[in-house]
Amino acid sequence: MKIKYIVFFSALGLMVMAGMLSVKARAQQITGPSPAYLHALSNLRMARAFLADGWAWEPVRSEDAHAIREIDAAIREIKLAQIDDGKNLSDHPPINTHLGWQDRFGKASGLLTSAHYDLQHAGDVPEARGLRDRTLLHIDAAHHTVNDAIRTGSWN
Repeated sequence: MKIKYIVFFSALGLMVMAGMLSVKARAQQITGPSPAYLHALSNLRMARAFLADGWAWEPVRSEDAHAIREIDAAIREIKLAQIDDGKNLSDHPPINTHLGWQDRFGKASGLLTSAHYDLQHAGDVPEARGLRDRTLLHIDAAHHTVNDAIRTGSWN
């Protein structure tokens, strides 16, 4: 009877160890944050700076605020996956505060295009697909809003 228990618990122990090795092997396959995600974070912070640097031009104020909310949501999505470079929103190179609204929105639009490209071409990790897709939706919404603001401002 004792031999049966010893054999049973030995087999159980081997199965548990095999399961742990399998989990460890899968964990090793998922590397650290992709440089593409870190670059996208940097571009999103910079785009936000061009839109949120204490300026406001009345004809595009609501578009500006909406684009900032979408950029913040994209940044939150990336950070939910614990992809974080430890920098806060104000950690970006200084921007030229003398730029007009068209230049600010134009630069933000270019940065959003770059962030979209970075994430779209990031290494395909199945566990991160939902995150990447949600982040791209927020980036695209911000980009659409910025481009609408450029068109709105051009008419005024």
